[in-house]
Amino acid sequence: MIEQLSNDPLHLNAALTSSFLERFLVNEVTKVGFQNVVLGLSGGIDSALAIYLCVRALGAKAVTAIAMPYKTSNPESLAHARLCADDLGVELLVEEVTPMVDAYFERHPEASPLRRGNMMARQRMCILYDYSAERRALVIGTSNKTELLLGYGTQHGDLASALNPLGDLYKTQVRQLSRYLGVPQPIIDKPPSADLWLGQTDEQELGFSYEDVDRLLFDMIDLRKTDEELLALGFAPDMIGTVRKRIRLNHFKRRPPILPKISARTLDKDFHYLRDWGV
Repeated sequence: MIEQLSNDPLHLNAALTSSFLERFLVNEVTKVGFQNVVLGLSGGIDSALAIYLCVRALGAKAVTAIAMPYKTSNPESLAHARLCADDLGVELLVEEVTPMVDAYFERHPEASPLRRGNMMARQRMCILYDYSAERRALVIGTSNKTELLLGYGTQHGDLASALNPLGDLYKTQVRQLSRYLGVPQPIIDKPPSADLWLGQTDEQELGFSYEDVDRLLFDMIDLRKTDEELLALGFAPDMIGTVRKRIRLNHFKRRPPILPKISARTLDKDFHYLRDWGV
C-alpha cells in the first residue's frame, strides 16, 4: 500500500501492507482447503520476508521451510536461513541439490553457468512440490515485482508457486517491509544474489541497481509515463530501452502456457474460473 504523502513514490505504509498480505495468505490458502504452506528459504531477503509473513498469517507450525544448497553455494546463505528459522521458531529442513544436479551434468560437462543455474532452480522447485504433496501444503513464491517484470527468474523454477505474496512489491519495497517485520539486519544489508554460482549478484547481472530500476519501473509501469516523460525525469535512454525490451521479451514468463483457439471455450481465453464460481 503506497503512501502518497511521502516524498518517496515507492514508500509503503508498512503496517497496512503487512496486514493486507497476511489476510491474503490466510484467505488464499484456506479457501481451497489447505492449512499449511511450504517455501524455499534461501537466506536472501525475498524468501526471508515471505516466511515472516507466512508465520504471522498462519503460525509457525503451518510453515515448512526448506534450504536447498548446492556444493558451490555460499555457506552464509544457509547460516542466514537458519537465522530466520530460529528467530521464528520454524523447523528448517536441508535438502542438498548437488547429487541430483551433478548426475545430469555429468552427461553435459560443457553446460554453461546459466544452464546449471536454471537446473538448480528447477530442482529446488521439484523438492518443494514433493514436500507440498507429502505435507498437504501450498508452495509459496518469493519473486518480487522487479524480478517478475524484468524476467529475472527461472520458468518452472523460482518463478513457480501456488501463490506469491511478494509479487506486487518492488525490491526496494521488500526491503522496507523486511525492516518493519524484523527480518535480521545482515540479510537486509547484504547484496542480493540468487547464489547460483560463485560471486554472482543480482545487480551485476542486471546491469543497474535495484533502487534505480525500481524508480524507472514505477514511473514506466505504475504511472504509465512515455519515454519522453522518462527522459525528462533524467533516466538514461539506454536504460529505458533495455528495461522496456526486457519487460516485453519476458512476458511469456508471467503468463500460463498459450493455448491455440480451437473450441468454443478455450481455457486461457474464454473459460476463466472466477471467484463467484465458488473459490
